[in-house]
Amino acid sequence: MVLVKAKVVDSTHLELLKPIAVRKGLTVLVSVAESGDKDAERQQWLAVSAESLHAAYGEPEPDYPASMVKESNPDYGT
Repeated sequence: MVLVKAKVVDSTHLELLKPIAVRKGLTVLVSVAESGDKDAERQQWLAVSAESLHAAYGEPEPDYPASMVKESNPDYGT
């Protein structure tokens, strides 16, 4: 995969900032990264997601004793 920046000429044309080694007429895939715009709703979703992840995997995660293991995994190293 090659990462190349391009300038948007209009809604259907891009101008590559450096050439790529592709023959004329071939099809290429273009992935458009999100802009850096601050969308308020998106930021709220990200904040809620981060809180949920912290609640699930944060510091207060208890230690589980071996007695709680129902079936041991012989491939797991101690």
